[in-house]
Order: sequence, then C-alpha cells, then structure tokens
Amino acid sequence: MGVRMNPPVSHVERVGLGQTRGYFDHDADIGIIGGGTSVEQAFEAAAEAVFGIVTNLDSVEASSVVMIEFEEPDPEFALVTWLNLLLGKARELGMVFCRFRVQHQGNHWHTEASGEKWHPGLERGVEVKGATLTMLAVKKAGATWEARCVVDV
Repeated sequence: MGVRMNPPVSHVERVGLGQTRGYFDHDADIGIIGGGTSVEQAFEAAAEAVFGIVTNLDSVEASSVVMIEFEEPDPEFALVTWLNLLLGKARELGMVFCRFRVQHQGNHWHTEASGEKWHPGLERGVEVKGATLTMLAVKKAGATWEARCVVDV
C-alpha cells in the first residue's frame, strides 16, 4: 500500500480564475489537562502534560531553573500565555523542563521551570509547537481546579 500524499479535502471553494481555497481535517493536535487543588497546581500539571509529550519526564534532571513572569488578568489566557512562554524559552535555551512552580497575585504571574539541556540520552517524543485557544478552559469543579487546552504538534 502506498503513502497517501494528499489528505482528504473537507471543503473547497473557487476564489478566482483557476484558483481554489480549501480546508482539510488533520490529527495534528493533542488536548492536555492539568488538575490540582489550586489554579497554580492545575497550571503546573498542565505544563507537565505538555512537556510529557516532548519526552519522558522521569529521565529529565531538574538541574537548571528558569524564571518567567508575565501579566494577564484572565486565567484562561494566562494558561495559554504561560505554556507558550515555556515552549519558547525551551526552544531558545535548548532545554526540556520537568518541574514547574506557579504563583500569582492579581494579574501578575511568577513562574519557575526546572529542567536540563537536551542531550542524546533523552528520549525524543513529539515536538509541541504551541498552546492554542481551542477547548481552552480553566475552571473549578468542587475542590479541584482544571486547566485544559489543545496544543499544536
């Protein structure tokens, strides 16, 4: 059986003489969920879920700490902002993170990510390109906070 080079097209429309524009379905996204007794713990667990896609976190040493601070009044946007800042910092520094600490007061978020530089001994999983607004939610259900979104891989 050969490799299918073109995914099935879900919708195509003509946009000009000889031009078409279309959309197709793909499975290049993964939903992540973090839970905890506080919004901070839910954010920490969500970050672990993201970096757990990238590598086996049990193999990563928390030998270096990176601090990230930002302002965001909305907890849902704060989740996506933080995850994207983490992914950007990991790419910039050539690192993978395994432990996270989140504190916030009002609109100010102070976070720490611990990890190490990539090396050949680390198992490579799937590259996470970024956190999206798709299915974004930060909510409290009973005594548990849940932070979720879809990440682009």
